[in-house]
Amino acid sequence: MAEYTFGANILENLTTGMYQDSKIIYREYIQNSCDQIDKAEQLGILNARNPNSRYPDLGKGIINIWLYPKERNIIIEDNATGIRSDEFQRILGNIADSDKIIGQDKGFRGIGRLCGLAYCKRLVFTSRWAGEDVVSIMTCDALKMREMINEANTNIKKHSALEVLNTMAEFSVRNAESADAPHFFKVELLDINEENEELFGGRDDDGLKQLTDYLSFVAPVPYQRNFLYSKEIYERAKEIGTKIDEYEIRINGEPMHKKYRTHLKTGKGQDTVFGVEFHEFRAPDNTLIAWMWFGKTLFKAAIKEEENSRGLRLRKENIQIGESDTLRNMFTREVSRRGNSYFIGEIFAVSPELIPNSQRSYFNENPIRIQFEHMIKDYLNNTLYHVYYDGSDTSSNIGKINLYAERASEHERKVAESSFVSDEEQKREQEKLANDKREAERALKNLEKKAAEGGKSPLAQEIVVRRIKEANTAALESPSKPLASNKNQKGKSADVSLPEDTSPPQRGTRKRLVDIMFPQHNKNERKLL
Repeated sequence: MAEYTFGANILENLTTGMYQDSKIIYREYIQNSCDQIDKAEQLGILNARNPNSRYPDLGKGIINIWLYPKERNIIIEDNATGIRSDEFQRILGNIADSDKIIGQDKGFRGIGRLCGLAYCKRLVFTSRWAGEDVVSIMTCDALKMREMINEANTNIKKHSALEVLNTMAEFSVRNAESADAPHFFKVELLDINEENEELFGGRDDDGLKQLTDYLSFVAPVPYQRNFLYSKEIYERAKEIGTKIDEYEIRINGEPMHKKYRTHLKTGKGQDTVFGVEFHEFRAPDNTLIAWMWFGKTLFKAAIKEEENSRGLRLRKENIQIGESDTLRNMFTREVSRRGNSYFIGEIFAVSPELIPNSQRSYFNENPIRIQFEHMIKDYLNNTLYHVYYDGSDTSSNIGKINLYAERASEHERKVAESSFVSDEEQKREQEKLANDKREAERALKNLEKKAAEGGKSPLAQEIVVRRIKEANTAALESPSKPLASNKNQKGKSADVSLPEDTSPPQRGTRKRLVDIMFPQHNKNERKLL
């Protein structure tokens, strides 16, 4: 039987060629640590992350990331199970031969631990299993690996993958400090490449903040405490029989949290999250495939890029799949390509058949993934599209009303001060103002229609009610007043007035809208709206 050889390039594909963004290596190592914390809880080595733990006196699982930019080193360490000394070389030395189980563990391919080799000169794994008196060490010479791969690529000398692994990796043990020394698993990336400064957050003074902001949405960490709607999200997860996996992950000693907040910067000023809405994606047999939440805002405009929480994010086991804009192309309407940037929220993939690909950029293709995509696209384009479109349209209508009010006030001031250069100029501006008023009246009718019918979005009425106070409708509601004549430099005068008011007089716009939307409420109840 023929013998097959895997060339050195297979290692290049699993390291330098695996990821486009070097920061993704954090996700890989965090994912491995989370799996081991789960096992440590099951074995009773760590306190389970729930109030009814059987082991309340044990410590809790923690993942620490330590950055040393001056020394060019990064350490990622957990206090989970560690690896048994008699299993250490097999588990770390074998490639793509993991003991993990698809659908149960967050990682399962056994290749993620190699990712650091592309970004440093030495990669060191150190571990101790609870109760053992030795510490196991694997030291990888990443420079030597890249040198041998380069020799193979340039035909200087052919190397097999096995030859490269045997040359670059060295295993050793040392005695533990004491019998009760901590159990742990540690990854050290030593002498980070100069071109991979982004692993420290970049060269800017706020580099650590940039890295923390990135990881806070990628990693499976809790919502920050001042996010008002986290309790509702947890309660919904419990109601539908699932949970949101969360771990304590620290960077330079500081715990990380998902940085969702209720005040957002948009292209048209600040917007505020006033609630959350949920949706479930279920198979025909009612099996839960995925579920989501999104923040209810006034959807004034697209959220600015500087807002780290912008976009609907896709997650599996609470670890981000892909990037913040992975779902962007799911908004398939021609005019809705920016749709994802109007929202904050998360889609949690639940089905064990939604399997992340090797890069965790998306899911492997299978029937469940195809079904999931169809449901996602249907909801984004036939429900959420109308949510943000109605919000944006409401902004446009309010803008037209306010523009008319502003120009009407300016026109009145100029007439009163006789500041027009000529009667012709005054007439031109009056004609423009008449057109502005027609636009404003149409805009007001659009708002009233949305208030009465709700549009295709169930949030449309709520958005109109919350925003109508922003519309300056006084100029539309008040009967026209004759204005003082304009006298130009030649002494000629012209009697002018604002365009005739055609809107219903003596009745506030907000009151009309409340009456339209809530006819069943009595007078006292409507006063509260």
